[in-house]
Amino acid sequence: MYLEGSDQHRGWFQSSMLTGCATIGRAPYQQLLTHGFVVDGKGLKMSKSKGNVVAPQKVNDSLGADILRLWVASTDYSGELAISDEILKRVTESYRRLRNTFRFLLANLSDFDPLENAVPLAKLLEVDQYALHMARTLQEKVAGELYPRYAFHFAVQEIVNYCSEDLGAFYLDVLKDRLYTTQADSHARRSAQTALYHITRSLLLLVGPILCFTADEAREVLTKSGEESTLYHTRHEFPSLPEAAEQQLVAKWQSIRDFRAQVNKEIEALRSADKLGSSLQAELDIEANGDLLQQLQSLGDDLKYVLIVSRATVKEGPATRITVTPSSHAKCDRCWHYRADVGSHAYHGAVCGRCVDNIDGKGESRLHV
Repeated sequence: MYLEGSDQHRGWFQSSMLTGCATIGRAPYQQLLTHGFVVDGKGLKMSKSKGNVVAPQKVNDSLGADILRLWVASTDYSGELAISDEILKRVTESYRRLRNTFRFLLANLSDFDPLENAVPLAKLLEVDQYALHMARTLQEKVAGELYPRYAFHFAVQEIVNYCSEDLGAFYLDVLKDRLYTTQADSHARRSAQTALYHITRSLLLLVGPILCFTADEAREVLTKSGEESTLYHTRHEFPSLPEAAEQQLVAKWQSIRDFRAQVNKEIEALRSADKLGSSLQAELDIEANGDLLQQLQSLGDDLKYVLIVSRATVKEGPATRITVTPSSHAKCDRCWHYRADVGSHAYHGAVCGRCVDNIDGKGESRLHV
C-alpha cells in the first residue's frame, strides 16, 4: 500500500506508477490510499504565527491517546481533517458513550463464567436472540465491509449508533429489570448475561483497532486475566439460528420496537404535562389488529417489560390505539413497578409479590423478555 497526502497525486504516486509501468508493466503498489491535511476548526491551515496549531502531544497528555485515535478514525480523511477544542469535545462525548457502554456490560458480567453459566442459543430468551442478531449484523458491517475498505469514519458511526440506539435506547434499557430483579443464578438472568458476553467480546474486537488501550483494558476485566491483546483477533464467532427462524424473529422484534416508539411518544406527552412520572408509573390499554396484535399477544405478561410500564393489556381493535393512564397502586421499593400487592407482605415492607418470590421463593419465569 502507498499511503500519503493528496499532494502526491502528481508526485510520488504518479512517478511511481509511471516508473513501474515502464519497468515491470504495472503500478508498484497493490493499494493506494490518500488523505487530506489537518486544518483548524475553521478550515484554515495550521500556522504558529496564527496560533491555531493543535499539538498531538498536548492532546495525548490531556485527553489520552485513544481520544486522539478516535478523532482520526471518526474524521473523513478524504478531505481536510479539521481539529479544534470543540471538535475534540464532541469526540470525547462519543468516547464516553462507548466507555460507559463497556462499563455497564462488564459490571453485569462480573459473576458470569461462560464455561459454567452460558445458556445455549436455542434456550435463550427471545429478545436475547434478537440482540445477538443485532450484534452480529454490526460486526458483519464493520469488520466485513467498512474496515476492509478503510472507511473508518463510517465504522465509528455504526459502532456509536449501535451503542446509543440498539443497546442504550432499547436492549439494555429493557434488560435492566431482568438483570437487577431476578434471582442471580436464574435462567432469565443467565440468558441475559450470555447475550451480553457475546456482545461484549464482539464490541471489543470492533473497537480494538481504534481504541486499542481501552479495548485491552476492558478485555482484561472481561477475561479476568492477561489474555492476549484484542489486536491478535479479528472477529467474534456468534451462534446463529436457522435463516428462516432468524428472519421471522427479526421481523417480529422490529415491529415491536416500532410500536414501542409510539408508546414512548404517548408516555412522554403525559410526562411533559406533569401527569406522569417515570414510564413505570404508566398502565397501558392497547388495541391492535393483524400481525401487530399477534406479536404483542405472543409476549403475554412480558409485554410490560418491553414497554417498561407496570401493566400492559392488549385486545383486538379496528386500529392501533394506545391509552395511557397513571397507576393508582403503590410503587415497589425494589423493582419500582406499581402493583396492587405492594406492601401486602409485612416482612418485606413496601415490596411487591414478584420481588418476594425472587428473594425468597422459586423466582419468576420469563419466556420472552
